Amino acid sequence: MDRKLVLNAHVAIARGHRVEVTEGRDELTGASLILSVRDLDTGIRYRRVGEIRGDFLRWLGRVIDCTVTIGGHASQTILTVDADGDGSGATSARAALYGADAAVDAAKAEADRWGGADRTPEPEPERFW
Repeated sequence: MDRKLVLNAHVAIARGHRVEVTEGRDELTGASLILSVRDLDTGIRYRRVGEIRGDFLRWLGRVIDCTVTIGGHASQTILTVDADGDGSGATSARAALYGADAAVDAAKAEADRWGGADRTPEPEPERFW
């Protein structure tokens, strides 16, 4: 299963490298957060500032594509990772459900961004009797 990770940082990982991704949940919004990404081939670890608290999920994968955006307002990296199954049914099912929740959160955020929830309703036309 391919996963697309969007990170607000410069995280350059070569295609074909194996990575370990640690995900958690934002306590305020409930959205999925990438807490750390470790390139297992080079040993470089990219992680968020602060401690990792609460429930988190670790999974392994191989980088299919890496796009780093430079310049502009903010830096951004889009990693496409082929997630591996480790043979453990419970862990794989947990990872699949976690991925499904992340996909739902991403779809909701995209709908909001394209004008789903924050639109102001049009005013009612004046009625003449």
